[in-house]
Amino acid sequence: MAILFAVVARGTTILAKHAWCGGNFLEVTEQILAKIPSENNKLTYSHGNYLFHYICQDRIVYLCITDDDFERSRAFNFLNEIKKRFQTTYGSRAQTALPYAMNSEFSSVLAAQLKHHSENKGLDKVMETQAQVDELKGIMVRNIDLVAQRGERLELLIDKTENLVDSSVTFKTTSRNLARAMCMKNLKLTIIIIIISVVCDKDWQRSDGLSKLDAKYPIVSPVGEEGQ
Repeated sequence: MAILFAVVARGTTILAKHAWCGGNFLEVTEQILAKIPSENNKLTYSHGNYLFHYICQDRIVYLCITDDDFERSRAFNFLNEIKKRFQTTYGSRAQTALPYAMNSEFSSVLAAQLKHHSENKGLDKVMETQAQVDELKGIMVRNIDLVAQRGERLELLIDKTENLVDSSVTFKTTSRNLARAMCMKNLKLTIIIIIISVVCDKDWQRSDGLSKLDAKYPIVSPVGEEGQ
C-alpha cells in the first residue's frame, strides 16, 4: 500500500507533481482535475482499484492517488501537510504561476512527504484528533467514470516495477563491491600461499644442500677416539 502519485494544480494547470512508480497518471489526472469544482472542498473519487483524494482551497487543488485499501486518514494527512508547506512557500504566487513553475523545487517535497506518509503506518493513529476523525466522516466518496479522448473507458495503468530501478542499482552496486572485496581477499590469500611456498622451498633447498654436503664430505672422527 502506498501513495502512488501526488500533484498540486490550479484548475487543470499542474504546478508540481511526483510519481512513486510508472503509470498514465497525467492522462488520468487531467480528467480528474477537469471534474473538480473551483470552490473549497474535500472529496475522494473511486475508480476501479484506486482512490483519488483531493483538497481544493483558494482554487489550488492538492490531489493524490492511492490503492483502494490505503487508509483515507493517511491520505488526507498527507494532503494537509503538502497544502501547508505549499502555501507557506508560495502563497499568492500560485494564483498566477505558469504550468510546472514550482515543479523543480516542490517535487522533492512531494517525494519526501509521499515516502514518509506511505511508510509510517502508525502515523495516522498518532496525528488524528477527534476533530480529524469527524472531518473524515464528512468527506464523501464518489465513483467516477473516466473517458479517454477517443471515447473509450480510461483506466489507470500502474507499473510498479519502475520503482525497483533504484533498488536494482543499489543491488548491482552492492554486488560489485562484494565481488571486489572477495577478489582482494583471494588475492591476499594467494600472496600468502606464494610467500609460504617460497620460504618452504628455500628451507627445503638448504636442507637438501646440507644433506648432499654431508654425503660428499662425511664427518670422520679423529684417530684414536674410537679406541678410547
